Amino acid sequence: MRILYYNWVDYLDEERRGGGVSVYQRNLMRALAGEPGVEASFLCSGVSYDFPRGGPPRWEPLRHGPNEDRARRFEIINSAALAPAHHGYGSAAQVSDTPTEEVFADFIARTGPYDVIHFNTLEGLPAKVLERCGAWPKMRVILSLHNYYPFCPQVNLWHQEREICGDFDAGRKCVHCLPHVHDPRHMRLSGGLGYRLRLAGLTPGTWAFDQAYRWTMRIGGRGARLLRKLKGQGGVRRLRRGGKPGQLRPMAPPDGAPFAARRAEIVRLINDTCDAVLGVSDAVCRLAQGFGVTETLLHSSYIGTREAAAWHDTAPRIFPMASDGTLRLAYLGYMRRDKGFYFLLNALETMPPELASRLRLEVAAKRSDRATMDRLSQLSGRLAGLTHADGYSHDDLDRLLAEVDVGLIPVLWHDNLPQVAIEMHARHIPLLCADIGGARELGNCPQMTFAAGDVAAFHDRIRALLQGEIDMEAYWRGASAPVEMQAHLADLMAHYRAGAEASGAPVIAGETR
Repeated sequence: MRILYYNWVDYLDEERRGGGVSVYQRNLMRALAGEPGVEASFLCSGVSYDFPRGGPPRWEPLRHGPNEDRARRFEIINSAALAPAHHGYGSAAQVSDTPTEEVFADFIARTGPYDVIHFNTLEGLPAKVLERCGAWPKMRVILSLHNYYPFCPQVNLWHQEREICGDFDAGRKCVHCLPHVHDPRHMRLSGGLGYRLRLAGLTPGTWAFDQAYRWTMRIGGRGARLLRKLKGQGGVRRLRRGGKPGQLRPMAPPDGAPFAARRAEIVRLINDTCDAVLGVSDAVCRLAQGFGVTETLLHSSYIGTREAAAWHDTAPRIFPMASDGTLRLAYLGYMRRDKGFYFLLNALETMPPELASRLRLEVAAKRSDRATMDRLSQLSGRLAGLTHADGYSHDDLDRLLAEVDVGLIPVLWHDNLPQVAIEMHARHIPLLCADIGGARELGNCPQMTFAAGDVAAFHDRIRALLQGEIDMEAYWRGASAPVEMQAHLADLMAHYRAGAEASGAPVIAGETR
């Protein structure tokens, strides 16, 4: 079986772009290397450009980065669709661009045939490449939803970096969604410079690479800010003839039609061309169905993770672990609004003293600005204990979580399935979760969820925990074991082989010719 995987950035990217999806793709490629009869290749697009003037799209074997898997890593240069998505926010090329689509089709024709193409996103490609896949009717087309890019050009349904987007108002809310919009020309120039430096043998972290990249970003950023300022001065205009002299009127209401058309067209393409759409949690699948993806295409597919090994090495803990009546909570990840960190600060600052004084909090997240750090420090006077680790690595987890009673997942957005939730859950730490996103599916315990953003509801759950009202034995009876990579591979293979099994034909590389 020949499989082609796609993501916008190389899974061995030396800048570690792509976050958890890149980690997942790397683990998947390594796991498949030991599978008999399976040959996996990888394609990325949307980040490398010819410097400084660009050029027509083309594809090539990946010529930079680590040597691992060199023969099976490829990239498209000069894609009209920039990646990640916010670099080309809402551009028409996210849906259609004939030259980029033709290069994508040429890549498959020259390196294929493939039995399966598995998109881990559509970022970096025009969505109409899905239609181009129809030239190989026996090739299975699989799309995984690690975020909400097909429905949301911001990708996270998170409006203006401050609130969940439940209704995009026929696209009108998308017009002014991003507080800062990147200049696509500057993003291509930056991508081109990075590409050129990598080909010259320089890598991120070296003095030459970082200095060149930093100055390009700085100069381009100043130019983009100047353009926005000039455009802003045209934000009002005079009344048409017949109005009072000198009287001004506001600009016309935002036109959301292009964003509404973008969503509708990408959903149509998915429904018309994909053989399966894999959501990384049940919550993701429900949202996708709500946006119009055909129900029969949707399948929940929890990704495989090495954290699953900790599940077999640990057991449910004595609850609570301390004998002094206190409860130790842990927050891991990022000090970001969408992750619920500022909600957590507010909830602890306003918590009744008789509850707060019985809590110990461990925070493992990179430092934020001084005001945020001051707020965190001031909590030490209200809580029974407070510790902060300035970020963490996988190797730190067992030490950081050794005495934790409850993990906190207070997200304010539809967080698909946070890695931090899996990390704590795999070590048999019960999770107190907001009622959105996929994290609550791990424990599957309504008593350990609260309404997202509701401080009073959070206080109520903390009170219930402190008073011993939650049956932890019942919690673990209803909990799901984290998925190991081999089990995940078996799930993927079932989707990859489904077409052949339905027709009674074997799946053999080369069949699609």
